[in-house]
Amino acid sequence: MKLFERFSKLLSNLYTTTRTWFQPSHISDGIKVQGSYIFPAESEPHEATIMGLPSRCSLPPVQYDAMCNELAQLAAAITEFEPVRLYVRPEEIQLAETLVKTFVKDASKISIIPCPINHCWVRDTGPVYVRDMTGAFPNRRFAINFRFNEWGGKRPEDDGICWGQQWPLMNEKALQENADFARWVIEHDHEPSPVTHVETPVRAEGGGLVTDGEGTLLITESSIVCDVRNPGMSKGGIEIELKRLLGIEKVIWFPGRRNVDITDVHMDAEARFVRPGVIAYSKPHAIAIDLWQELSTEIREILDRETDAKGRRLQIHPIEEPDPRGLVKSDHDELSASYVNFYFVNGGLIIPKFGDRERDQKALEMFQALLPERVIRQVYANAIPLTGGVLHCVTQQVPAIK
Repeated sequence: MKLFERFSKLLSNLYTTTRTWFQPSHISDGIKVQGSYIFPAESEPHEATIMGLPSRCSLPPVQYDAMCNELAQLAAAITEFEPVRLYVRPEEIQLAETLVKTFVKDASKISIIPCPINHCWVRDTGPVYVRDMTGAFPNRRFAINFRFNEWGGKRPEDDGICWGQQWPLMNEKALQENADFARWVIEHDHEPSPVTHVETPVRAEGGGLVTDGEGTLLITESSIVCDVRNPGMSKGGIEIELKRLLGIEKVIWFPGRRNVDITDVHMDAEARFVRPGVIAYSKPHAIAIDLWQELSTEIREILDRETDAKGRRLQIHPIEEPDPRGLVKSDHDELSASYVNFYFVNGGLIIPKFGDRERDQKALEMFQALLPERVIRQVYANAIPLTGGVLHCVTQQVPAIK
């Protein structure tokens, strides 16, 4: 085992011009160059936040207006701390401008960017910004395109009824736009400087990658070690590549569950680093189904016995999810309601408010105690959870140049 760890570390730090399957190139001005990178802690300073206004073919029609309003209110809260880059289909520019005028105090803090976008889940569809670890490019910006493929090919069935609601069916053009979104953002991001596109054979979504910025990664096997995302790739091979891409020294693996939700269990709804060594852990409500209770218990047991990349025992702070009764529209609805799906902003932290007063207040108090140096904001979310995610899922940070 020690030999394997030494070998993995050597590979993750290797800087060479020889291309192999686990060490692909990034492209800059047509020249392929090898590299290793680090995914900065999400609490580090941001240049801006990426968000996206969904297309009408990406959501249940009954949720569309409420979803757009909630996204605009979230964007307004973020602009109190940092700029927002809102990607919008050209035909929805007028709607975006109306939403900004309605909800945002300082419209100069939001840039509306015309773009072929459908999903609002930019955490998963968008690029993951990283920094060079080799020292060769100290002022160059990099971003990984993990080649989104609808969470392993998931989409509504032919009748469009899924997750308790009637969903539209995306055509091939829309699906291709989703796959191309990260690349489009990378190619068009020139502020404060152009971005170099990092290639990788690993397919993943940003919501599945929970890191502390100091070498520790939390990830579920179900969300990445699977043929619908990474056919033929082993767990060990994927781990080596993630170490190279994200500056990881230790991966803490969780089994997860395939098909229990659309993401195959992303860790950003289960456990998040508040700071290195300190984790906020989502505890299912007492009436949650047995499968989620079992999954959550399994995650907690692994966290309790693990240490991070620096050898620290993990401090776990549980926060119970809200009571779904009264938050759903019908008995068939599924609700994604995790307080740990928060979003760091410059000088602050934005957490969800679901409408369960008791648990909303407990979440606020916990995060205020854990992060006294930050301003904590709560933003109401109902349409967002009813369509599959929370605040972290609809945001993506653009790290400031260090």
